[in-house]
Amino acid sequence: MHVEGNAASTGGHVPVMLERVLELLAPALAGPSPVVVDANLGLGGHSEALLAAHPALHLIGIDRDPFAIDFSTRRLAPYAERVTLVHASSDEMTSVLARAGHPVVDGVLFDLGVSSPQLDEGERGFAYSYDAPLDMRMDTEQSLTAEEVVNTYSAAELTRILRDYGEERFAPRVAGLIVKERAKEAITSTKRLAEIVRAAIPAATRRTGGNPAKRTFQALRIEVNAELAALEAALPASLDALTLGGRVVVLSYHSLEDRLTKQVLAARTRDTSPPGLPVPLPAHQPRFRLLTRGAELPTDEELARNPRAASARLRAAERIRVDED
Repeated sequence: MHVEGNAASTGGHVPVMLERVLELLAPALAGPSPVVVDANLGLGGHSEALLAAHPALHLIGIDRDPFAIDFSTRRLAPYAERVTLVHASSDEMTSVLARAGHPVVDGVLFDLGVSSPQLDEGERGFAYSYDAPLDMRMDTEQSLTAEEVVNTYSAAELTRILRDYGEERFAPRVAGLIVKERAKEAITSTKRLAEIVRAAIPAATRRTGGNPAKRTFQALRIEVNAELAALEAALPASLDALTLGGRVVVLSYHSLEDRLTKQVLAARTRDTSPPGLPVPLPAHQPRFRLLTRGAELPTDEELARNPRAASARLRAAERIRVDED
C-alpha cells in the first residue's frame, strides 16, 4: 500500500519509508542526467520527493490505475518537463522504457500494493469495511473483476487462490461456502462476501487476528490484478535495465511479494562459479549486490506517523557488473 493520505490532499501522510528510499537511490542518481523509474506511481509522493531532491533527474512513472496517472500529473506539474507518466502495468517495463527513449536507467522504485485512494474510495471494492460492488480492479479498463472471480471460479481454483495469495488456512471452508452461497444468489457486494467469509471461519479463530475477511480480500485483489505475475516479470526487467551503479528499491506489503523479491535479488547476487576453482570466472560473478541485510522495516517513529506502513518490507540492490557484449 503506497499510502500517502487521501485523494483530496497530498498532505498528511508521508510516503512509506521515504527517507530510506531517497537515501538508497541517491548514489545512483548523482550523475549529470539521471533517469529513475517509479514502477508503481500511486499518488506520486515518492516521485515528487525524488524530483525535488535531484534537479537534473528525469522520472518515468508507471501505473495501471488511470486515477493515479491523473492525480500525479497534477501533483508533479511543477516538474512536468522532467516527467514521463505512462498508463501501463509494471510488467510492460521494457517496452515502456524503449518508447520513452530510456532503455537503460539509473534507478527503479517498486512501491507495491494498493494506494490510499483505492482503499478510501468505497466504490472501488477493495475494502471489506465498506459495502460496495465487488470490483478490485486497479486498472478500471480491464474486464476481470472480483465479482467474476467469486462467482465463476471453481471451488478448487478459489481454494488455491485463498491459500496461495491470502495464506488463508481455512481456504477450503471459505471456498466451499462461497460456492454454496453463490448457487442461491450471485455474490455482488463486499459486505455479503465478508459475511460469508466470517461464517466460514471457526468462531475461535474469528476472535483473534483482526477482520477474518482480510486474507480473502487480499487474495482476490492479487488474482484480479495479477500482481505477483506482474512483479515476477517487472523486477527482472528492471534489473536488466539498470546501468552500472544503478539501484533498485522494492517496498512490499505482504510476505508473498517480499519472498518473490528476495528470490529474484538472491539469484542475481549469487556467485555461480563451480566450487574449488583457483580463480573466479567472470561469467559466474554476480552482476548485483544487496544493499539491505534481509528486509528492512519501518522505524517506530514512522509507524506512529503512518500506521498503514506497518506491513512494509524494503529490499534493495545495486548493479556492480555489466556483461561485455
